[in-house]
Amino acid sequence: MENVIKFGIGFVTGRPNVCKVINNTYERLINQFKESEKKVELTIFILFDLGYQFTTRVDFYGIVPNVYKDIKIRYITPEDIEEEKKKLIGKEILLKEDADLFFGHGHAKGRNTLMYYAKKYKIDYLLFWDDDEYPVACIKNEETDELIWKEQDNIAMHLKYIENSDVTIGYHCGYISPIPYVELNEDIDENLFKQYIEAISNEVVSWESIKEKFVKDNGITYADKKIADGIGVYIQEDKGNGNWVVGSTLCLNLNHIDKIPAFYNPEGARGEDAFFSINLSNAQIIKVPVYHFHDGFLKYTNIVRKKYPKVLRKIKATDEEVEQRFLKASRGWIKYKPLLLYVTNNEDYKEKIKENYEKLEKSIPEINKIFESDVFSSLLNDFKEYDKDVKKHYQEFIKTNEIWDKLKSI
Repeated sequence: MENVIKFGIGFVTGRPNVCKVINNTYERLINQFKESEKKVELTIFILFDLGYQFTTRVDFYGIVPNVYKDIKIRYITPEDIEEEKKKLIGKEILLKEDADLFFGHGHAKGRNTLMYYAKKYKIDYLLFWDDDEYPVACIKNEETDELIWKEQDNIAMHLKYIENSDVTIGYHCGYISPIPYVELNEDIDENLFKQYIEAISNEVVSWESIKEKFVKDNGITYADKKIADGIGVYIQEDKGNGNWVVGSTLCLNLNHIDKIPAFYNPEGARGEDAFFSINLSNAQIIKVPVYHFHDGFLKYTNIVRKKYPKVLRKIKATDEEVEQRFLKASRGWIKYKPLLLYVTNNEDYKEKIKENYEKLEKSIPEINKIFESDVFSSLLNDFKEYDKDVKKHYQEFIKTNEIWDKLKSI
């Protein structure tokens, strides 16, 4: 019997935009393997959260019939999750509190649940794909400023390298960060904005990277043409500060499941990819030359229909819904900052927490001024609360991986 590679695509989603992404890219997904000697079976997992945008389940069942001809669609419903938890508790594999910690909705629990179901359905490789990303690269001609759009063979590129590694990770272009564009020293004091970004920053978002994008390209990241053409694969090495990956365009080799850790984030926080990365020290990670365009503000959803804009505009703080998007991201980041500091630099934890709080305290009035409100002041309380609970969150982080190790063996 011919060997079939089972390739899974995982969407942890709360936005109906996921249907638009799948309906408009499925032909591209199938065509990536038309010339291949390998027999590849695609399964798309959709784990939807009805509480994220107060949607109904009907919103997530908008997949067109043609998709089902060549791709398996597996929905993971709230009922499925509860049923699976009951089975594991009934078989005395997990305690109820362990099942509740590992399974569910949200950034980390959703990914953990998807990994579990992918394992259950004997998926070989699982690619996490966010619902605001499209498999296309946006390249800027530096001489003419013209934008060139190039479709990406995202599944085929990951598959090419994942078989002999543990994890593959692709590239992002577009609006990578939910930080709106501001004119430094005009809209905002640069030093205070720097302190704010440093306070909320993580292993991926840094002041240097944000400033460079503001100055050079209005906060937009353009694709490198060589990488978009599939050139430049390399093994990612841990240079002493962690083997960091991000949560989408992240492909896991489930045949090497012993090398794959669990995701974790404190309740209501982000950081699921950071805490996943911390436990990747023994895994081989390959950075593969393929892009997803990140439509971080959902301003260009027609890109999936090949309606490519001739120019990408600045996303300003005054734009509709940008304040709430930035506030939500800032709160998600600041809530996991204490645990990140605790895990990565426990000896200097108290000093770093104090330093971080002072930067927030100084810079938040300037951020509030941009949005003409005081909503960002809530970050100070968030930070204090999650600092107070850091040891509890650390124990949950350890426990989540212990639960996953238990589930790997069943």
